[in-house]
Amino acid sequence: MKNTTLPRLGLVRGNLQAGAVGISRLFFVLLLLSVVGCTALQEYLPESDTSEPPMELTEFVPEIGVEVLWSAKAGKGTGDRYLRLPLSFIDGKVIAADYKGRVSAFDALTGERLWETKLDLPITGGPGVGDGLVVVGTEDALVVALDVVDGSPIWQATVSSEILSAPGVGGGMVVARSGDGQVYGLDASSGSPLWVYQRNVPVLTLRGAAAPVIADRKVIMGLAGGKLVALSLDGGQLLWERTIVVPRGRTELDRLVDIDSEPVVQGRYLYIVTYNGRVASVWLADGEVLWTREMSSYAGIGVDGETVYVTDTEGHIWALESRTGASLWRQSKLLRRQPTAPVSYQDYIVVGDLAGYVHWLAKDDGRFVARTEIEEEGIVNAPLVVDDILYVRSQGGVLKAIQVAD
Repeated sequence: MKNTTLPRLGLVRGNLQAGAVGISRLFFVLLLLSVVGCTALQEYLPESDTSEPPMELTEFVPEIGVEVLWSAKAGKGTGDRYLRLPLSFIDGKVIAADYKGRVSAFDALTGERLWETKLDLPITGGPGVGDGLVVVGTEDALVVALDVVDGSPIWQATVSSEILSAPGVGGGMVVARSGDGQVYGLDASSGSPLWVYQRNVPVLTLRGAAAPVIADRKVIMGLAGGKLVALSLDGGQLLWERTIVVPRGRTELDRLVDIDSEPVVQGRYLYIVTYNGRVASVWLADGEVLWTREMSSYAGIGVDGETVYVTDTEGHIWALESRTGASLWRQSKLLRRQPTAPVSYQDYIVVGDLAGYVHWLAKDDGRFVARTEIEEEGIVNAPLVVDDILYVRSQGGVLKAIQVAD
């Protein structure tokens, strides 16, 4: 195992000095941004809804066995900060990062730690992977690229503010979103900026940003304010823009709509869900909206062939028909447990929750078929599925590889 430490070299902080807000559970952390520019920033933490506690877990007869293949400690996780630092997979490795700046690579089959790099930087976005790179973004407005083979640092680039989503990597480019609304196209080999795309940020947004998705030489992103855009990967030009939902209401909080989860590409189609808005199917080529229906989500969306799966704000898990958006089933026994975005695994849908449990649901009707506990720390990111193995990491940094037992 190789252990590498990257010194703090010439850090230049952007104009957003937000930091991470400590929370014990998944609350909405809202950013109040000044209307003129982004030189002023405040964080707003609304009071949590204590009217009803998370729903108690219901008993059921397990229909499948689940076994843990291996377990490892992947850094210190995110602790009590609400940060989405998803697991990534590349070249047979599972990549994990924590807020303290530790990036680790594990053999996907055995769990052996292959390398670990200590950046001594507060990581708030990533890891993104591709083109032989592991890329993370920091609270200090840095984008850092590591070699996927041994974790050695290759380059770092300064952007205008903190990174709150995984950079997109592919096609010789790294695409990173900063918290002030700028999107950077960086050369994957050197980190040199090739283009910048600027969007104004609404007065009120959810803390976080949808990760950019690279597909068909396009950069697809959901924006605060309910818009979906496609940029040219090569030059950053706007190719199309669509409004998924229009903000409505008497107050700023009522009018808060945001796309905080990344779009999912399935063939020629895109699927997207907004907070306080809609779930939609969109034509990838030109952004034509094929269907929408009312729904609110910050957790995200999963797609499997003919079915779209959504975790809504209340904690319902929905299965929708992908061509029309019609409801197929709804699982309502995880209310207020803050389940993650759903992922498809064989004949099942899998989500994690705030208490560290992983739930397995049957695809045909949403019934529970298995449940396993990772640890007491909650699970914020959707599990990662590679072939027939499911990888889950808690906010405390416990990483487990799980498989349906024979």
